Amino acid sequence: MKVLHFFKTYWPDSFGGVERTIQAIAQSTASHGIETDVLSLSPTPAENTQWFDGHMAHKAKLDFELASTGFSRAVFRKFAELAGKADLLHYHFPWPLMDMVHFHSRHGKPAVVTYHSDIVKQRLILPFYRPLMLRFLKNVDTIVATSPDYLGSSPVLNAFKAKSTIIPIGIDETAYPAPTLSDTNWRRSAVAEPFVLFVGVLRYYKGLDVLIEAADRVRCKIVIAGSGPIEQQLKLQASTLRRDNVIFLGEVSEPHKMALLHGCLGFVFPSNQRSEAYGLSLVEAAMCGKPMISCEIGTGTSYVNKAGETGLVVPPSDPARLAEAINRLVDSPDEAAKWGRAARERYARLFTSDRMGKAYADLYHQIDSRRR
Repeated sequence: MKVLHFFKTYWPDSFGGVERTIQAIAQSTASHGIETDVLSLSPTPAENTQWFDGHMAHKAKLDFELASTGFSRAVFRKFAELAGKADLLHYHFPWPLMDMVHFHSRHGKPAVVTYHSDIVKQRLILPFYRPLMLRFLKNVDTIVATSPDYLGSSPVLNAFKAKSTIIPIGIDETAYPAPTLSDTNWRRSAVAEPFVLFVGVLRYYKGLDVLIEAADRVRCKIVIAGSGPIEQQLKLQASTLRRDNVIFLGEVSEPHKMALLHGCLGFVFPSNQRSEAYGLSLVEAAMCGKPMISCEIGTGTSYVNKAGETGLVVPPSDPARLAEAINRLVDSPDEAAKWGRAARERYARLFTSDRMGKAYADLYHQIDSRRR
């Protein structure tokens, strides 16, 4: 079976959470006889149309972006061309242009959509987009939610529960490098122990301003690895508040990231808005057997990090409760170790790429057989 994935961005132009999920689905379904193509937008489509990790990453010319939405005239033709060669289409929501392309092409192929997130930041455009969005979601064969928590809390998905299923995002442990002695020595020179860790893109919804606010009550170092749109703003906040125990490492290599994950007391994920729909970094921490701290925002973060089982879940935007949770990792190493073991067991049971790949391959074949 040949499947075409469609999303606004993909490698090598961008490789965030949704893009990494597409790559993981492509890789994990290959052993089940699924051949994958991916179509996305790029300012340099000829240069960035490339073979990647066993599949083709096709590009259409990006004309402009508005409200985090890429627009393209060329994508209509390119999508029709690739959809004609595919057996099934796999969309990744949200992206309003995708809905328009879907209906314009009249492809007649079975289609599944992975529903990654509600529209949160661009709420002003939602009333105008809603009719098209609802028509699109009604038209596809199956909607995949990435956690039962998100399926239960999304007002949009609530209207489509009868055609929805749940497939958690999984990751492949073998794709991650084991830290070498050199990586461990780098970590020891860069960060004094003990420390808790955040890894991710520094965006407005990550709650890192709350973490920095909490830092003066925390009895360990706080390491922030990553870069992003609010990096300078966060560094200024830490400097102004004299949070000397907050360490910004910027972008780190995969081996260094793994050294940090293996060396930390626990993983802190203070995202405080529904834009954080899942939290792939939490899955990485669970894979490494680390206790986690996250916030209850009604999304998949509380599915990955099960309160009281794999770590602690605290109210969002509450510096005092966040600091208290971090200090509990510092003060209760036996309890933290128990949560870490449970996190690793939960990863092995629910969040491997093999499990995800089989679930998607089974879904593809079920949809295809219903259409025949």
